[in-house]
Amino acid sequence: MSNAPFTKEMRKTHTILIPNMLPIHWDLLVRIFDNFGYKVEILKNTDRSVVDEGLRSVHNDTCYPALLVIGQFIEALKSGRYDTHKVALMMFQTGGGCRASNYLFLIKKALQKNGFDYVPVISLNFSGLKNEGDGWELTLPMIRCGIAAVSYGDLLMLLSNQTRPYEKNKGESDRLVEKWSKFLTESFKSGKYLSGHGVKNCMDKIAAEFEAIPRDITPRIRVGIVGEIYVKYSPLGNNGLESFLASQGCEVMVPGLLDFLLYSMQAGIDDYKLYGGSRAAFEVRKLAKTYLSGIKNKIGKAVGDHGFVVPSDFNHVTSLPSGIISRGCKMGEGWLLTAEMAELVELGYENIVCVQPFGCLPNHIAGKGMIRKIRERYPQANIVPIDYDPGATVVNQENRIKLMLAVARERLDKDKKTVSAGSDTSTAVV
Repeated sequence: MSNAPFTKEMRKTHTILIPNMLPIHWDLLVRIFDNFGYKVEILKNTDRSVVDEGLRSVHNDTCYPALLVIGQFIEALKSGRYDTHKVALMMFQTGGGCRASNYLFLIKKALQKNGFDYVPVISLNFSGLKNEGDGWELTLPMIRCGIAAVSYGDLLMLLSNQTRPYEKNKGESDRLVEKWSKFLTESFKSGKYLSGHGVKNCMDKIAAEFEAIPRDITPRIRVGIVGEIYVKYSPLGNNGLESFLASQGCEVMVPGLLDFLLYSMQAGIDDYKLYGGSRAAFEVRKLAKTYLSGIKNKIGKAVGDHGFVVPSDFNHVTSLPSGIISRGCKMGEGWLLTAEMAELVELGYENIVCVQPFGCLPNHIAGKGMIRKIRERYPQANIVPIDYDPGATVVNQENRIKLMLAVARERLDKDKKTVSAGSDTSTAVV
């Protein structure tokens, strides 16, 4: 199965369309691609036509994230918004044992079915999956900037999520995200804030500006979001879950993308220790893990110094599945999904929405399947699994989440009364 190749000449003439997943991170990446001479656009089409095109273009046993991504591509090409002879499609792939390796073939088949077989498809991956044509080249400087985009994206996502529910002047957090996104991508052009002390100092400045936002300190319900990577992050995939939780007065915590990259490195390291393989690849993964862990620690230092909740060190994250699920469970999000639920409870986000897309068996095992064991270890865990598929209604999803929030609100009110009673007793004694 072959589509038109993406050639060097197309860099100047073609717009590369990418599906939206992480709004902050992807905005940084798009600006970085522009710095390297590629014109890239994030698709924002999110209405029902996306689902309908997906249903028409892929087999109905295909997982929900693949259906949405392909549907978003096909809807965009049919919409008339683009000259279809001057666009290409880009897909991010991990090379895992499901759609993560098969995306290219699924997309090409859908393009051929809809008469767009002349549209080039590009795979952005580190798994050796090949692209057709020589127009796309992933260079070391691009990789370096890409890792920076992931790192700063995690930082901005974490800080804005912990600030937005409390801000007195609505919109300040989002304005800071936009300000720093522009500043960082301009700085990357000259190689600034990509490593070492530059990263540390820049992250500290960002955290300080978020700390300075005037806030109402009234306690909010804290909710964590875990699940399959696309549905966890994508507003299209989870029906605007973060916005819904914000409308319910919640503070949201979503584990960062760095942890998934670290998990991928750790899986390769564990495989080598168990089964052998390429020593060179093993050493590269060890170096990559050390480098990424160092960046995550810089994020933790910056947010901790300015009064925000600090994500757990990755070495601690790797210890959390012990006694619950084997680290040999590494298909899709694997043991990381279980570990993230445990981490969120430990960080004070014991109210958790575990998003379950149709067709993702690993997610159902490592997510929904581990809830009972997590509750045995952490009795305070208040977890609700929510299914996402073409037939699921937003009303049913939100009603189930509201039931979880009702329990959370009852606990929060009880805690407030306990604190208030303690204060009254203290005053009476004095």
